[in-house]
Amino acid sequence: MLKLGWFSTGRGPGSRNLLKAVMDEKLAGRLDVEIPFVFCNWDNTETPNSRKEQREMFFEMAKGYGIPVVAVSWKKFMPELRAEDETAWGREYGKVLRAETGRYGMDLGILAGYMLWMDDDTCDAYDMMNLHPALPTGPKGTWQEVIWQLIGEDAAEQGVMMHICTKEHDRGDALTYCRFPIRGGDYDALWDSMHEKLRTKSLEQIREEEGEDEPLFRRIREDGSRRELPLIVETVRLFAEGKVVIRDKRLWRDGRMLDGPYNLSAEVDGAI
Repeated sequence: MLKLGWFSTGRGPGSRNLLKAVMDEKLAGRLDVEIPFVFCNWDNTETPNSRKEQREMFFEMAKGYGIPVVAVSWKKFMPELRAEDETAWGREYGKVLRAETGRYGMDLGILAGYMLWMDDDTCDAYDMMNLHPALPTGPKGTWQEVIWQLIGEDAAEQGVMMHICTKEHDRGDALTYCRFPIRGGDYDALWDSMHEKLRTKSLEQIREEEGEDEPLFRRIREDGSRRELPLIVETVRLFAEGKVVIRDKRLWRDGRMLDGPYNLSAEVDGAI
């Protein structure tokens, strides 16, 4: 049974949906995993705390599954050191994180809506994977930055990937991914509309005026979002079934280091 350490900030419905997607598969007997703990970088006593109700719902969900919640507030942890030296603060916070989670043990960690950089020592000590809303060869940055860059490049496809967490943030090797076209069908009219707007405005102007409501942007985000949960589940399944392992921060199968990530597009498309 794969022991899957769960790291989440628990900010909203997305965090709960990620946990539910994996637990649904486990409870249905289709996924041989144990989640020995949920680690959260908020303890929900912070002030101000605009996400207090959402986070409480997340904590209650985890506890309802019988999963211990380990909460260490980053906001209340050594604030003087954080103001003086954020790197040193991160190392100290990482020591506490590892001490609190190490007593539970895990084979693999997943950052499931964890909104805090992992320190270098924790990245070295633990094998962890993270979701990134792009293809392995695609843009870096937030999902918003990724989509605007794709639009600016007149891209033909988009994707979602799981990558291993390393000291180089968002630069760890891709483990799995799925891809989907953003051309053809309904997309063509959205691209035509975007190109028409670009005749009189810069992309930055469109971004400022319309933001995430811009129709092409919104459609790319929607198609990517609905693939995220299936990709996470299918990636966990690969590890749970022993088909792949991580060694030396690389992906291995049958005693051989793989040259690239697993393409799970067919599995993900079949699940949505």
